[in-house]
Amino acid sequence: MATRQAAKTTFEVGNFIQPIYTGGSVALENGARILASTLGENAVLTELTTGKHLAEIEGDGEPISTLAITPSGSHLIVCSRSLTMRIYALTVSPEFDSVETTLVRTSKPHATPVVVLAVDRTSTLLATGAADGAIKIWDIVGGYVTHTVSGPSVLISALHFFEIAATAADAPIDRRPKKGSRKNDQDTSANAVDSKFRLAWGTQDGKVRIFDLHKRTAIPVYSDAKRKREAHESNVQSIDYSPDQHALLTGSRDKTMTMWLWGENGWQGTPMLRHELVESVGFLNEGKWMYSAGESGLLRIWDSTTHQEITAKQDPKSEGEAILSTIYLPEKSLIVCAQADYTLALYRVPKPEDVAVSAGEILWEPFRRISGTHDEIYDLAYLLPDQSMMALATNSEDIRIVSVKTESGEEGGSYFGHDVALLKGHEDLVMSLDVDWSGHWVASGAKDNTARIWRVDPANNSFECYATFTGHLESVGAVSLPKVVPPEDSEAFKNPLDHPPAFLISGSQDRFVQKRLIPRTSQPFKETTSLRRLAHEKDINALDINPSGKLFASASQDKTVKIWDTERLEVQGILKGHKRGVWAVKFAPLHTPAIQGETGGAVSGKGVIVTGSGDKTIKLWNLSDYTCLRTFEGHSHNVLKVVWLHIPTVEEDPSKKNIHFASAGADSLVKIWDANTGETECTLDNHEDRLWTLAVHPKSNTIVSAGSDSKITFWADTTSETQAAATQAATRLVEQEQELENYIHIGAYRDAIVLALQLNHPGRLLKLFTNVVTSPTPEAGSFTGLRAVDQVLASLSDEQLFLLLLRLRDWNTNARTAPVAQRILSALVRSYPADKFSGLSVKGARGQKSLKEVLNALKVYTERHYKRMEELVDESYLVEYTLREMDALAPPVQAIKENGEEDVDMIEA
Repeated sequence: MATRQAAKTTFEVGNFIQPIYTGGSVALENGARILASTLGENAVLTELTTGKHLAEIEGDGEPISTLAITPSGSHLIVCSRSLTMRIYALTVSPEFDSVETTLVRTSKPHATPVVVLAVDRTSTLLATGAADGAIKIWDIVGGYVTHTVSGPSVLISALHFFEIAATAADAPIDRRPKKGSRKNDQDTSANAVDSKFRLAWGTQDGKVRIFDLHKRTAIPVYSDAKRKREAHESNVQSIDYSPDQHALLTGSRDKTMTMWLWGENGWQGTPMLRHELVESVGFLNEGKWMYSAGESGLLRIWDSTTHQEITAKQDPKSEGEAILSTIYLPEKSLIVCAQADYTLALYRVPKPEDVAVSAGEILWEPFRRISGTHDEIYDLAYLLPDQSMMALATNSEDIRIVSVKTESGEEGGSYFGHDVALLKGHEDLVMSLDVDWSGHWVASGAKDNTARIWRVDPANNSFECYATFTGHLESVGAVSLPKVVPPEDSEAFKNPLDHPPAFLISGSQDRFVQKRLIPRTSQPFKETTSLRRLAHEKDINALDINPSGKLFASASQDKTVKIWDTERLEVQGILKGHKRGVWAVKFAPLHTPAIQGETGGAVSGKGVIVTGSGDKTIKLWNLSDYTCLRTFEGHSHNVLKVVWLHIPTVEEDPSKKNIHFASAGADSLVKIWDANTGETECTLDNHEDRLWTLAVHPKSNTIVSAGSDSKITFWADTTSETQAAATQAATRLVEQEQELENYIHIGAYRDAIVLALQLNHPGRLLKLFTNVVTSPTPEAGSFTGLRAVDQVLASLSDEQLFLLLLRLRDWNTNARTAPVAQRILSALVRSYPADKFSGLSVKGARGQKSLKEVLNALKVYTERHYKRMEELVDESYLVEYTLREMDALAPPVQAIKENGEEDVDMIEA
């Protein structure tokens, strides 16, 4: 009777959340769909409404200094510190799920790095500003310089194209070509530039200049024209122009925003805003409003006439929320702000009627945030009953809530990786997270020595801190909540939002564990600990409460794990055996089947617990006698996290032997282990740095891993698919084997050879070729003896041809099979041109090197066979000579026959 073979456990990358922005420039085309952002030396294109990754353009080895995208979205310009400027043509797929990037041009526009770019509204002109103060204006399509602006050797900090109001336009355009022009035949050349086009630029030392593209002259903007005092005293970070007001707006790091109006004596301005470094400014509402953004992290609206602030007065935000740059799209009433913490904040411009009603009371907050990078991720956990959200503890004092829905979101809706909310309250980095059975209650521990309970209610857009617990003297590095599911008919099960967990266990670097009772009231409060015990001799790294809620475990740097009762906080047992600090601990789930230990006995009773340590090992412990059942070895560095995978039901696995857990380590690997055999089922590799945390989806068995490389990987369980594919492949192989036998039996050599090549059966392939080559009745004009085989050999793919050459190489080394190999090789040489063999497309890491080795081996052994044949021919001449000499010495055959007949007659007589 056939036994059921256990399926090999497999996982594949199902989805991931990766960084898109790590500081620097961001750009957005007018359609507000394609977001271009800087990721180190690479440029990333993202679909803004759905968060879908469209493309990533690799850099040239140096960080990007600045980038821009044309308003039409047709081109992307990337400049790096290597002095190169690359222009890419962008082609968007019909479904808008990918962008094809084609490198159009690479150049070195300046002698120093380009630090700022500007594109005009028609997407035809590009201005580049360099660190040495040089400015050039380019035709994007033509690729040539239309204007060169020379100025002081001071870094260009801002550029802006604009068209002056019609009432202030200059004389009619002179389109006659100038003598010596390099582009006399180009309508878009310097001589054909509209007289209304201007380029404004600002420098690091506070200068502002307006360049007339038609006259090729620059006009200075002075705050005091008589004394020629420059517009600002520090970096001019942003410039904008309003054609309705015929006004210029500049913002500087000298803490001023200035609106300039054209008068008889040139541009005259009035400084505003004397309390923060200004990074970005612009006009809104047809020039009637102005906005400013800077180090305070606030986006403010000002009245252009009264210079009074329209938005409500607010306290400055945190240092990480300081705004570094903005992008304003009037058609979409959208402003995108790039923050110091690499977050992109999206704001909607208020409507004029709303401002008229509540001027001075508008709290202008972002309607959406996009995390450019989650930085180092210390912990994560699934939220809500449907596990549609995830809480992240990153290198920040805020807890980030992101959506992990697999469905694509609509504009303004939620999509995979979408930033939903921030849980603000901690004053230092959050180190650990845990959730209750419902996913609505989150516990957190931070370096501010506190633990907090959070109530998560996305349906009502409520994400609030429910309780704050103090009492620890050092960082709270571990927290745990009970996960006992209440009865289905109870009020706690039906309405979990009004029924928080009963208690919280926390562990700290102060070596104490504390139990805190969580009150039933919904009002935020602060409360001291309920129970407190000195638990270990060193830092406490991890905690876990068992499924029944009666025991919890604490893992410490003192190399031990202690088992406690949750009622009185008394030690029930100590697990000793690790040689270094223990980083992770996890109780086995409820209804875990009996597990086989290394000694052969099955473990039952109180169950088991798994631990991971800095000694690179994982240990499985028996909670009945607190002994080690099995040690798992495989990681090359510290094991930092362990989690149990979904335990299969009887329907899923009748044997119920597939009991697995996963581990993550500082070696950046995730390993899946079989708890019964101690073997590694598979190793998952998609990270580049240490992994701090793991989580498992309770229904789909999806594993989520994250760590220091800022990437969150979702590993889909493909065990059933892999098993089905393996069964199908095995069935197909049996069918093909039978087909091959049938072809050989009926003499269908053509089909048999093709199938033997496909199945990679060298023995049967040699037998087929031997039968063809040694056929007693070869077909006339055939290279091999059978025209059908000649046709097969002449129509092989590159992969099949290379595989056949491999077989010929092996056969050619044996004198017994060499004649067949030579005959087939001769047929191949006559069927293909010489460059076919040298240009074969060979798969694999060694590629053309392996092809060269095969061809060289065929050449060497073929020469050896020809040399052996020549020696045989030479030796045959000696044999022939010897036989001829022997014939000369011996009597003629006829005489011998006659003498023999006479002798016979004499005998008969």
